[in-house]
Amino acid sequence: MADATTHLLLPYILAAQAQKHVTHNEALRILDGLVQLSVHDRDLTAPPGSPADGDRYIVASGGAGDWADWDMNVALWADGAWLRLPPRTGWRAWIEDEGVLLVYDGSDWIGTTPASLQNLTLLGVGTTADPANPFSAKLNAALWTAKTTAEGGTGDLFYTMNKEAAGDDLGLTLQTGFVTKALLGLFGSDKFRLAVSPDGSMFFDGLIVDNTSGIVDQPRLPRFKAYTDYDNYVGVGAWTKIGLNNTDYNDQGAFDAGANLFTAPVDGTYLFGATLLFKVNSSTSARMRGRLVLNGSKEIRGSFGENSATHVSLATAIWLQTMVPLSAGDTVELQGYFRAQDGYFAAEHTSFWGCKVG
Repeated sequence: MADATTHLLLPYILAAQAQKHVTHNEALRILDGLVQLSVHDRDLTAPPGSPADGDRYIVASGGAGDWADWDMNVALWADGAWLRLPPRTGWRAWIEDEGVLLVYDGSDWIGTTPASLQNLTLLGVGTTADPANPFSAKLNAALWTAKTTAEGGTGDLFYTMNKEAAGDDLGLTLQTGFVTKALLGLFGSDKFRLAVSPDGSMFFDGLIVDNTSGIVDQPRLPRFKAYTDYDNYVGVGAWTKIGLNNTDYNDQGAFDAGANLFTAPVDGTYLFGATLLFKVNSSTSARMRGRLVLNGSKEIRGSFGENSATHVSLATAIWLQTMVPLSAGDTVELQGYFRAQDGYFAAEHTSFWGCKVG
């Protein structure tokens, strides 16, 4: 009959043995040291200076002093002496200073995290995953970096997302307080879209890129073209706002055909242009001017123009164009002027247009 157990080498109490309590207590000491094994450190080669009773360590390679030749063994400080506990295959130990769980594979202590994770149903990192979000992570930073050529990689990094069909959705949802504020991806088609939302239910497309041509559209870009369908009479010597009572297009409704002016919906840089076509009243000696005016009073630099040559009715025209920074709420209007003789700014071809460019 053996005098120790097979796995933990706990000493048996033998038949007719004197002082049986010594053997029994030795077995309890070993059990107390090994069951629910948790060690302070696995990097020391020599015992620490002032161990406390019950302290345990895994001896690093190159054991010295009282730990000489104890490499990879568990060292237990008990009753004022170091006790050597040789590990067996399958033993597990929690490393307190690292916060990792190791297992002994017969020659070394190795990590318990598997080399590969396959076909997991749920995975939560710092939080709990659920069927609606089978992969969930709660963290403050994340890093994806390419495997370098020196490591056997290519140095490239691709993050691939795939949807089944063009009519499906594929994208990134950006939220604040779990309320969606922006969407980025392919939604209902293969066109690339950037959409934003104030409340998670109403969305505005800020950018759409056609995947077949690469042409970029900004559906919410403020832009308009206004024109008059009647002849605007203007007397001599007075700047007069041109009545522009129709629009060919008026994205975001920024042009008011009733007030005959454009109002900037947001801060930005805007490009404006205008065409003023002369129509005779009593004399072709009229001298025609045009300009764009900011907030009803200030002439926008670079927008002034005059035609001083002999005018031809329904043929002589002025073309104006300029760019100006605006704040939300600023207005721009088209004004006309005649000197020498009065006249008309002709219907249909007298127009004013603009758009936000930056």
